Amino acid sequence: MAQKVVIALGGNAILQPKQQATYENQVDNVRKCCEVIARIVRQGYEVIITHGNGPQVGNILRQQDEAKEVVPPFPLDVCSAESQGFIGYMMNQCLKNELQKLGLSNHVTSMLTLTEVSKEDPAFLDPAKPIGVFYSEEEARQLAEEKGWIVKEDAGRGWRRVVPSPMPISIIGAHFIRSLTDQGAIVIAAGGGGIPVYRQADGTLIGVEAVIDKDRSGYQLAQDVDADIFMILTDVENVYVNYGTPQQKSLGTISLEEAQQYADEGQFSAGSMGPKMEAAIGFAERGGMSVICSLDQADLALEGKSGTRIIRENDYYKCASQSG
Repeated sequence: MAQKVVIALGGNAILQPKQQATYENQVDNVRKCCEVIARIVRQGYEVIITHGNGPQVGNILRQQDEAKEVVPPFPLDVCSAESQGFIGYMMNQCLKNELQKLGLSNHVTSMLTLTEVSKEDPAFLDPAKPIGVFYSEEEARQLAEEKGWIVKEDAGRGWRRVVPSPMPISIIGAHFIRSLTDQGAIVIAAGGGGIPVYRQADGTLIGVEAVIDKDRSGYQLAQDVDADIFMILTDVENVYVNYGTPQQKSLGTISLEEAQQYADEGQFSAGSMGPKMEAAIGFAERGGMSVICSLDQADLALEGKSGTRIIRENDYYKCASQSG
């Protein structure tokens, strides 16, 4: 049977830092992503795609702020839904075109997806998820004073607005996504981490102003659809330990135990690789294989020729004996 892979794309893969946020730039970036994804489909994998939306939802919020005297602004969960829609459209169109170039006829569909969170999640008391464009410290502090934002420095790259980022509990409709992939469809789902909602005592759902980390929701999605592989695409070919020191080392195929040891040592920054490794380790703990690699090497990473792969100890020694 074909293996099911959930591919998580960062929002910066769709709009790169300092790149002008035009439709043309974003759709060209999406097309490049879809070239690689189409090659993975050609390899015979069942594919589900999820993506970030930090730059996009930040720009939607900025558009609303500029036009608030003319058009009433919408809450953050609605803006997340808007970004999910237009990114899903671009990805749907581009992926169909790339598949056609390879002589493939897989159906592609984009699913507007809700992600359930807890109203009691402590993230609501400590907003930490960066969204939108980068500012200088002076600009950020001025905007915080004018607009009531919370702003923080983002991994040495500049200052950004931060919002709550609660943990996902479940991807609503995951069984439909799984059913579609079982029938050969490629599904784009849980974009931007999914639209965050919480469940009231009577079972009804209410939207909440937050942005869910796409790596965490990608892990939840991979778990909920019974995926075999969870792949996080980033801007580096491998995960590194002792990063930026003379002892820097890239990680290839490693056991779950080794990955957890590095995480416990604090090897992975909370602002960049930390959440990715957290999600990758969580998925590997449940018996799947996690892959972290660069976008352009994704198809090679699935073959074990690039990237960092995390697998359980028994599977790790099996791979080692086969390669030896």
